[in-house]
Amino acid sequence: MSSSMRARPIKILPSILSADFSRLGEDVRAVMQAGGDCVHVDIMDGHFVPNITFGPDVMKSIRHVTDKPFDVHLMISPVDLYLKNFADAGADVLTIHAEAGPHVHRSLQTIRALGKKAGIAINPGTPESLIEPVLDDVDLILAMTVNPGFGGQKFIAPVLEKVRRLRAMVADRDIDIEVDGGVTPETAGECVRAGINWLVAGSAVFKGGAPAYAANIAAIRQAAEAARGTSI
Repeated sequence: MSSSMRARPIKILPSILSADFSRLGEDVRAVMQAGGDCVHVDIMDGHFVPNITFGPDVMKSIRHVTDKPFDVHLMISPVDLYLKNFADAGADVLTIHAEAGPHVHRSLQTIRALGKKAGIAINPGTPESLIEPVLDDVDLILAMTVNPGFGGQKFIAPVLEKVRRLRAMVADRDIDIEVDGGVTPETAGECVRAGINWLVAGSAVFKGGAPAYAANIAAIRQAAEAARGTSI
């Protein structure tokens, strides 16, 4: 791991896919006050992935509960039609899937033209070479460590080898690398050692309800920070 990678801040992003949807605004406020760095919003369309979550209007309705950034993961296809809707709803980062359409470069340009940070996501079975041509157009790479569509899945450890290749490919570009799926205090350290600095966690953060949020986030952060300075 390079010294520049060690300098990139570790961020813990609670995934509100695991929140209580009957009190979504309250849960988002509570988890951010408990130490979350960004709100991770999973948008699913029932087409690109086998599940449906919610649309921009619901996201907009909870945007006021925190000043912290909204990291919006768009698991939808086609995606271009909805970029402005989610930008207007309060997204700070918009991440699209490399597998979701044929015009990824144009989509990333659209996101930046909307004044938002642009992210590119790849599924566990997608090679990192697919996104190499657009590295200069992204601020964030999201490596999925589960197959997208559902929360609570088991961490796919072999993806970390791909992450190491991604980190080398990124080199000194100003790009954060994010992981989503199965992140816990037990897996956070190996994620950081592989080159990840943004950690999305759903079940591991929200388990136990609001009284446990701070301790859950702290446990993930402690494991991640402890791994700094080592590599695998």
